[in-house]
Amino acid sequence: MAASYIRARRVCARLVVYSKAYNGQALALHPGTRLYCLGRHLQEKLPERLKVGKTALSVAFVLGGTLGLYHTVRHYLQQEQHRAEQQYTEQTPSAGLSLTLYQYKTCPFCSKVRAFLDFHSLPYEIVEVNPVLRKEIKFSNYRKVPILIGDDGEKVQINDSSVIISAIKTYLLSRHRNLTQVISYYPEMKSKNENGKEVVEYNNKYWVMLEDQDENQFYPTKEARKEEMKWRKWVDDWLVHLISPNVYRTPGEALESFDYIVREGKFGTLEGFFAKYFGAAAMFFVSKRLKSRHNLHDDVRQDLYKAVDQWMAAIGKHRPFMGGELPNLADLAVYGVLRVMEGLKAFDDMMANTKVKTWYKRMEENIQKGQMVKQ
Repeated sequence: MAASYIRARRVCARLVVYSKAYNGQALALHPGTRLYCLGRHLQEKLPERLKVGKTALSVAFVLGGTLGLYHTVRHYLQQEQHRAEQQYTEQTPSAGLSLTLYQYKTCPFCSKVRAFLDFHSLPYEIVEVNPVLRKEIKFSNYRKVPILIGDDGEKVQINDSSVIISAIKTYLLSRHRNLTQVISYYPEMKSKNENGKEVVEYNNKYWVMLEDQDENQFYPTKEARKEEMKWRKWVDDWLVHLISPNVYRTPGEALESFDYIVREGKFGTLEGFFAKYFGAAAMFFVSKRLKSRHNLHDDVRQDLYKAVDQWMAAIGKHRPFMGGELPNLADLAVYGVLRVMEGLKAFDDMMANTKVKTWYKRMEENIQKGQMVKQ
């Protein structure tokens, strides 16, 4: 990959055309000049003293060729990155990896993990956790979801959605490291918040741990890696906190949301009844506190629209995903969080009032492709 990048840089360097302009007359290209454009093998040796038009037109031609070459080289580098990543993933012993995900289906953090696993065509078993009793995770001192149990010959428990994603991605791209070794890169840190409650955090949670010789293959530039990490953190620190205030915005929307939660979750009959009506009422008032805590507008939809359009602006117009031709971990995180609103008014409003629709449909298609390979 590095060699390909150097060759591309050399091609760009040789795009300089020496010329002279005489009183606004036509631009002349000197004998032996070679013009490189749109590919390594495309070159045309120009005849002696060939005139190609007015000075302005000639300059535009050179600049246009340079711009075309830039986009071609960037596209090539992105394709090489994804090709290398796919080849490495195919070579890893993921077939010997058993995964069990403990989750709430409607939890945005759990949805993030499912999006990642499905995109990478990794088979996994789902255990739906009862949100009241949580007896399904009584084996764990960590009492939140998602929890992923991985077994590649030795069982390992992985907590926190971002740690799960970084650790499994590291495992898939590792040459000689097992899950136990990989998890050691994400040490647990315990502290107390301002209320005296114990808080658990993890070091390096947004890092995919690559060996030095592999880093350039999977991240063609340092900026690409920094960008992915920045937006993954943005998802956890900001985007996810916009979900509850929006889906519980009004009493009607809160009831609609809890009807969905009860229908998709693991509740007994009596639990489901109380969860739907009392839970909806409680979360309507909680959402007001969340709005104040995160300094949201009175109309929290505006914060959601602004965040989603901010994400789309970061992707830009010239790439289908932040990862280029294929989604990267930031794409998967954003999609996983937004997906939990599907079927609710907040989701329909977001689709109608932001620029996210085309990207979201592309993400759906890529996730479905991964699921089909898995099956």
